[in-house]
Amino acid sequence: MGALAAAPAKPARLTRRAEFLRVAQKGRKAAMPGLVLQVLPRDDAAPPRLGFTVTKKVGNAVIRNRTRRRLREAARLLLREAPIVGADLVLIGREATRGRDFALLIEDLRRALAKAGATRAPAP
Repeated sequence: MGALAAAPAKPARLTRRAEFLRVAQKGRKAAMPGLVLQVLPRDDAAPPRLGFTVTKKVGNAVIRNRTRRRLREAARLLLREAPIVGADLVLIGREATRGRDFALLIEDLRRALAKAGATRAPAP
């Protein structure tokens, strides 16, 4: 039970189409070679809600799911290292996402967060 108790909680997710559309229409967008990030600031100090999407243009279901998993892992690692608060984030996979070196993908996400102005969590 100790291993399960130490695991961090999963981040909240954007799941409804309306939530994705709201972020796309009202949020800021930052395009990088490995991904596109859309950020919509919220008026709270809650952890970010994340949404991931990859269009059929990228490939079949297996390729899209692999691309989405890469984005999810990059976000998990980066947000653990540098948490942000009060924002909805949508990560959009591109053709280059699946073949991009993982360290470069994380750097793309880091730069996209800075470009879109996502705020970092205050130090405890």
